[in-house]
Parts: sequence; structure tokens; C-alpha cells
Amino acid sequence: MENCIFCKIVTKESPCAEVYSGEHVLAFLDIGPIAPGHTLVIPKTHYSNLWDVPASLAAELFTSMQKIGGALMEATRATGMNVVMNNFPSAGQVVMHAHWHLIPRFDGDGLFQVAQQQYASREAMYDMAAAMQRALQP
Repeated sequence: MENCIFCKIVTKESPCAEVYSGEHVLAFLDIGPIAPGHTLVIPKTHYSNLWDVPASLAAELFTSMQKIGGALMEATRATGMNVVMNNFPSAGQVVMHAHWHLIPRFDGDGLFQVAQQQYASREAMYDMAAAMQRALQP
């Protein structure tokens, strides 16, 4: 896409702190990191979100994230890692180019402390599962 900052990074029109480059995958440090080492992993081709990324890229994306994640944990001495993908603006997606966040974590760092919610009842939980099963039907 013409005005996509990630596409400009892929074509080297915009700079980045590159961490990894594969055939179809690029990884670079986030310019607004949640923690030092916070890395973005993107497909080199523009896809807006997870639903646009072809399944044929899944293996390369997955193995790339495993490699990069291992290197990130070693370099930062992190004790854990979040792999996060925001899809659509209401979920926090800011750049409309599919990307995964690899965020190093440390015991007691206090990041992502979100209160879990509960269903109103067990029946409400099963109703949600049934609705999703219906949506999965061809």
C-alpha cells in the first residue's frame, strides 16, 4: 500500500532497526517499545490483518517468530515473552499492515495486568460456544 509505513520499511524507503529478514518475513524493533527489545514481525507483502494473511505464509511466520523470540529472550535475558497481534482499530491496531509484537517479559514487571471477566452464567458461556460453532459451519 502506498502510504503504509511498514511497506516503506520493507522497500527501505523508511529506516528501521532490522533484526531479521527472511524470504517473506521482516522483523525490526518497535520505535515505541513496551520494553527494550520489543520487536515487530511482519509479512513483507501488505496484508491488513490476520484474516488477510494467506495460510501459505504460516510456517515461515511461525518459524521466524520462534527464531526471533529465542534471540530476543537471550539478548534481553527475559524470563518470558508475549506474542501479541492486534486486529482492527478497536483491538488497538494502529498500522493497518499485519504484524506481531514480540514483547520480552520479566517476573514482576507489571505489564498487561488485565482483570479477567466472567460470563453471567455457565449457560451464557455454553450459549457463546454454540454461537461460535454455528458461525464455523460452512
